[in-house]
Amino acid sequence: MELLVDIQKKLPGFTLEVSFRTGDKPLGLLGASGAGKSMVLRCIAGIETPTRGRIVLNGRVLFDSQKRINLPSRDRNIGFLFQNYALFPHLTVAQNVGFGLQKLPKAEQERRIAEQLALVQLQGLETRYPHQLSGGQQQRVALARALAIEPEALLLDEPFSALDTHLRSQVEKQLSVTLNSYRGVTLFVTHTLEEAYRVCQNLLILSQGKVIADGPKQAIFERPATYTVAQLTGCKNFSRARSLSPQWIEALDWDCSLRVVEPLPDGLSYIGIRAHHLTFTDSPDQDNTFPCWLIQASETPHRFTLYLKLNTPPHHAEDYHLQAEVFKDKWALIKNQPLPWRVRLEPMRLFLMQAEPGEVAERN
Repeated sequence: MELLVDIQKKLPGFTLEVSFRTGDKPLGLLGASGAGKSMVLRCIAGIETPTRGRIVLNGRVLFDSQKRINLPSRDRNIGFLFQNYALFPHLTVAQNVGFGLQKLPKAEQERRIAEQLALVQLQGLETRYPHQLSGGQQQRVALARALAIEPEALLLDEPFSALDTHLRSQVEKQLSVTLNSYRGVTLFVTHTLEEAYRVCQNLLILSQGKVIADGPKQAIFERPATYTVAQLTGCKNFSRARSLSPQWIEALDWDCSLRVVEPLPDGLSYIGIRAHHLTFTDSPDQDNTFPCWLIQASETPHRFTLYLKLNTPPHHAEDYHLQAEVFKDKWALIKNQPLPWRVRLEPMRLFLMQAEPGEVAERN
């Protein structure tokens, strides 16, 4: 299974320009709202037409601007799951799932409908209508409909965005189980970092219509090459940086010098570290260990976010350098200890980044 996409499309404000190749492992398209993620899917499905380029699915040309090939959506054999489900309100669950199967023999239609409803655990609801279903059930019907045509590619456009937190978790688990048995190409559009990481093995990160990172999720998260990639993958801590030597850099916004272990990139502009990679220690002699003062602690259901100032006490509530995330058991151990605490920026956890053209980092 292979999908090759190399397209351009003029959009208001920028030109979408993407080129990538993917196989049978789910590919997550991650980026801010308006980055062009959904437009990529719509072009692959034939709902939108690129300005120029080429789209090839398993050796079959779906679109080629030079050869004037542009297969209609119905002939592309692609399943598309929309944000809003797009179920037909006047059709039953079974009729919705079987909507794309009318050309098949009746027995084959019934077999596929039953198979897909069993796969998404909706047996017994065949005669219900969409308004009689919960949001999670409607989304699973839409998934079953997309898979019933046995598509060569499955396109998922923010499929959980209309669900509440509980349903989102349930449907995501169901989707992951379903994708384990699906042998086609899967593209999953989301702006939610955690969803992309849980569902997909590989990521394609878009910014203003351009691919700025592409590869295995672990590599992108552990070593983002630019500030924008780090930001889109959830990093909270950034500083402008300049080289002091091959092993030492100055973090200008954190007011400290740091030992680093990875090679300095050409055009070093920023250094970063993820909030959950900061550690608190009683050993002041370790590399990259600094006294720190707590400015503020913000509680979430499972963690605390701690806002820290390095080296000197803060002057006001916004005078901080770094955010650290700790589980509540760790917070219970350190919260009553006298300030300053000691925080370590472990050299292996630091990543060194270039700037995208025209890119300016926000503070922290």
